[in-house]
Amino acid sequence: MTRVLMKGTEAIAEAAIQAGCKYFFGYPITPQNEIPEYMSAHLPEIGGQFVQAESEVAAINMVLGGGATGFRVMTTSSSPGISLMSEGITYIAGSEIPAVVVNVMRGGPGLGSILPSQADYLQATKGGGNGDYNTIVLAPSTLQEAVDLTQLAFDLSQKYRTLTMVLADGFMGQMMEAVEIHPHHPEGLPDITTWGLGFMPERGGKRSHLKSLYLSPEELEEHNKNLQKKYAIIRENERRCETVMVEDADVIISAYGTTARIARSAMTNLRSRGYKVGMIRPITVWPYPYSAFDAIPKTLKGILVVEMNCGQMIDDVKIATKCAYPVSFYGRSGGMSPSVKEIEDACLKIIG
Repeated sequence: MTRVLMKGTEAIAEAAIQAGCKYFFGYPITPQNEIPEYMSAHLPEIGGQFVQAESEVAAINMVLGGGATGFRVMTTSSSPGISLMSEGITYIAGSEIPAVVVNVMRGGPGLGSILPSQADYLQATKGGGNGDYNTIVLAPSTLQEAVDLTQLAFDLSQKYRTLTMVLADGFMGQMMEAVEIHPHHPEGLPDITTWGLGFMPERGGKRSHLKSLYLSPEELEEHNKNLQKKYAIIRENERRCETVMVEDADVIISAYGTTARIARSAMTNLRSRGYKVGMIRPITVWPYPYSAFDAIPKTLKGILVVEMNCGQMIDDVKIATKCAYPVSFYGRSGGMSPSVKEIEDACLKIIG
């Protein structure tokens, strides 16, 4: 397939269809509305179903039911809509049901604005719902990467029977870039006939029981232990990160998503002027790629965390560096984005 110029939301939707998504349940909210619009037009063409639910709460519970059958299902929303889905998200995690959620972030807190933001980092990575659970969270920085990670999200969700989130933002949803989207038919994933709901002849009529309710404390504790074992495997095997010119750096910028693109321009400009600046870009923000920071040179003067929020990734960077290096922050919020010049100035301040 040749490269095609597409809007981010539509590219994500087409990537999901090519990855085998057959059922979409959602509710409109800016700036992700083109995803359900695209799904409503194209899913019926492949025998799939689009359902506009009466609310985000309804949508995520429809995802729970659809995912329990073993089919590839997804929903998408933006920030406050994800907040409404948090109860269903923790139910899905507790029931070990595969599903994909895309959050095209907007400004907050509360209703905030419809402008781009990265203010849902903590909600996504530290859990917006109750209980001891995690979700895999992928943070693309280009539309091609958004396509690739959306398709990967379906694989990971089924491989580990867990909810996987693609964490984008309003810029990424509304920008246009050339992308290449291929049909995606992975091999080696768990057979749904071993666990999915419904009559499965392969099981001789035996039914599955998928739930997140355990009234026995001993049983619930054992369930939590098993979940933690799975999360430990995910932490070991699914960390993804890009590092750029960190070996000799005096300053390292750590950024993800759209902000990392702006930071890359600042890094390139400063390098051209003789300043040693590198970058660490997490691609999975859960599990966080802590080990990527092991390559930091001992002569490093500091790390600059750059986000479109008030500083939500700082703690993860401090954990990664064991607080051995100064960690600074530069961010814009409310729908504002940091400029290349602002990031350059913040780096030069650290260099001194």
